[in-house]
Amino acid sequence: MKTLLVKYAPREERSNSKKLLDTFRSRIENSEIEVLDLCIDVPDMFNVQSMYAYIHRNYLKEELSSEQKKTLTKMDRMTEQLKSADIVVLSYPMHNFSMPASVKAWFDSVMLKGQTWDNADGKYAGLLHGKKALIIVSSGGFYTKEPMIHWEHAISLSKIEFQFMGFSDIRAILAEGMNAGGEIQSENIKKSIAEIEKIIQDWYH
Repeated sequence: MKTLLVKYAPREERSNSKKLLDTFRSRIENSEIEVLDLCIDVPDMFNVQSMYAYIHRNYLKEELSSEQKKTLTKMDRMTEQLKSADIVVLSYPMHNFSMPASVKAWFDSVMLKGQTWDNADGKYAGLLHGKKALIIVSSGGFYTKEPMIHWEHAISLSKIEFQFMGFSDIRAILAEGMNAGGEIQSENIKKSIAEIEKIIQDWYH
């Protein structure tokens, strides 16, 4: 079994999402672990050259020049990395009600036609069946109750992305209220750790 840990934690050791990811990593056994740090290995975003190459290769099935191939090198590497994993754990803080730009760029990098999804007869189909994903998000505010429940677009979007690629088991943990501090923050961290332990029991034992 291989587990891919994808993290975005610009606050480093002060990051609550990183602390939860570290807890997950410290408690799993019997798995090869690979880490992708999106603060260090920043995903490419499509530009004019790479979009042209992607369309002509993945949609039109045309042969690319060596220069055109280079524009897709990092996207292809990250896509193959994702495809090689049995379990993907994605960890990041909520930024302005959704995922940080680097996390969205990672999804855009690995959601390549013919690699992680495809379509036929007008229907879309994910290609990564049998894989599992855990999304760990920390937020300063509270988004599981009114009036802010409709402002949460981090976990909800992440779930859609994994579903589109065909993942079979998708779980999510929202460690909310991290700006509240004190007992509220502590209790929500404990709750999130308990959820992590349950998922580890389900997936690794």
